[in-house]
Amino acid sequence: MAIWQAEYVRQQLLAVHENLQVTLVKMSTQGDRILDTPLAKIGGKGLFIKELESALLNDTADIAVHSTKDMPAELPEKLQITAYCQRADPRDAFVSNHYKSLQDLPAAARIGTSSLRRTCQLRAQFPALKILDLRGNVNTRLRKLDEGQYDAIILAAAGLIRLDMTDRITDYIETTYCLPAVGQGAICIESRLDDHETNTLLGTLQHPETEITVTAERAMNARLQGGCQVPIAGFATIENNILSLRGLVGDPAGKVILQAEATGASEDSISIGIQVANKLLEQGAGKILAEIYSQ
Repeated sequence: MAIWQAEYVRQQLLAVHENLQVTLVKMSTQGDRILDTPLAKIGGKGLFIKELESALLNDTADIAVHSTKDMPAELPEKLQITAYCQRADPRDAFVSNHYKSLQDLPAAARIGTSSLRRTCQLRAQFPALKILDLRGNVNTRLRKLDEGQYDAIILAAAGLIRLDMTDRITDYIETTYCLPAVGQGAICIESRLDDHETNTLLGTLQHPETEITVTAERAMNARLQGGCQVPIAGFATIENNILSLRGLVGDPAGKVILQAEATGASEDSISIGIQVANKLLEQGAGKILAEIYSQ
């Protein structure tokens, strides 16, 4: 997936800047190497970006391409997210060889996911399910499903679509049913603040609607002081210049699910994100997150 995303950004740049030379610098991150431990126990999804950010800071790379949902709320002082490419399908995908949907799963069915966000929402709605940790790249996860280690797995729909694996999607899980991760479906490009030439080139890839919606979601996450692997969900949409944001915080057991929403002018995306976060904090989100961080 990382290679696909980097190649996608390369093609987008060349489409606008024909004479530009773009070289892919392939890297293996700690998150790619440690596959036998749940992400929440080894530092969360930030493990997928640390080496890439080091390459930026060491001037061995000019840009880093990320899945926005993997990005922590705070970035290193000298780096910024310079562009968001147009968001793909933000939904989660239900993948199974024997069952048509989540509702079709029998009691005690084994379902695989690496996300605490999904886990809390699944447990709240389907307490009888047996939720198991699932790591590895997309092909590895699908192989484990095909080998019978799980009855179903949950993956980001965008990843399967981008890899031409739409045929593996058994059912799309609507955002009203399972709220996505902050930034899910969007590719972002990180660069150095002082690299003005590169930042000017990247400006041509900025997708305004994606920038506004993801900015609201990330503002909510930042106010919650959300890490990379916590049960926080957020999804924003724009209609007629009105931004709507829904946010969620849950405990991993699914016993407590807090939800909030807010709407306003799209130019107020940051304040709307903070507003939703404050509503969640008033409901007790801070206590839930503090307990998770202390584990």
